Amino acid sequence: MDFLVSSFASALRLIGSFSPDVVDAVGTSLSVSAGATVFAALFGIPLGLLVGLSDFPLKRMVVTLLNTLMAVPTVVVGLLVYGFLSRQGPLGVLGLLFTPTAIVIGGVLLAAPIVANYALASVRGADPRIVPTALTLGAGRFQAVGTLVGEIRFGILAAVIAGFGRVVSEVGVAMMLGGNIRGYTRTMTTAIALETSKGEFAFGMALGIVLMMVALIVNLFLNLLQQR
Repeated sequence: MDFLVSSFASALRLIGSFSPDVVDAVGTSLSVSAGATVFAALFGIPLGLLVGLSDFPLKRMVVTLLNTLMAVPTVVVGLLVYGFLSRQGPLGVLGLLFTPTAIVIGGVLLAAPIVANYALASVRGADPRIVPTALTLGAGRFQAVGTLVGEIRFGILAAVIAGFGRVVSEVGVAMMLGGNIRGYTRTMTTAIALETSKGEFAFGMALGIVLMMVALIVNLFLNLLQQR
C-alpha cells in the first residue's frame, strides 16, 4: 500500500512540475488523436448518414462490415498500415513510417467505423418523418438531410467523442507506426507501457492520471452540451 501511495504522490509532483517528458507525451497524444478524430469524422459521419438514409441490396452486408471493423484489434490495423508504409510497401517512398502522420492514419482507420456506426444508429433512432416532411415543405435534398443532422446532433457529437476515445486510449497502432520515439511520436499510452516495464511506475501513473482527466473533461463537455 505504501508503494501505491508514494507512487501517486510522485505522479502528482511530476504533473505539477510540468515534467518535459509528461508534457511531450500529452501533447503528442492530443495532437494525433485530434487529427485522427477530425479525419474519421469527415469520413465516418457522411458514411453513416448515407447508409442510414439509403436502401440498396447490400445494405445489410455493409452494416455487418461496419460492425466487424469496430472490433478489429489495433495491432491488426497497425500491421496493415505498417505493410503499406514500410520501405518495401507501396507507400514507403513517402517516408511516413515512425512519424505522427502514420499514427494519425492508423487512428483514422480505428475511429472511422465507430463514428460511422454511431451516426448510423442516430439516423435509425430519429423520427423517420423528418426528411419526408422537410421535402414536402419545399426543402432540397441536402437541406432535408441538414434538418435531420440538426435533430440528431447530439448523437453525431457522441460519435465524434467515441472516436476520439478510441484513438487516444489505444497503444498498438501508436507503438507499431510511431515507434515510441521520445519527444516525437511517444504518446501517453506508449509511454505508460514503456516506463512501467522499466520500473518507472510513478511516471506511468502520472500519465495515467492525465489520460483519465482528458476522458473526464471530454465527457463533461458532452454532458454540458446535452444539458444546454
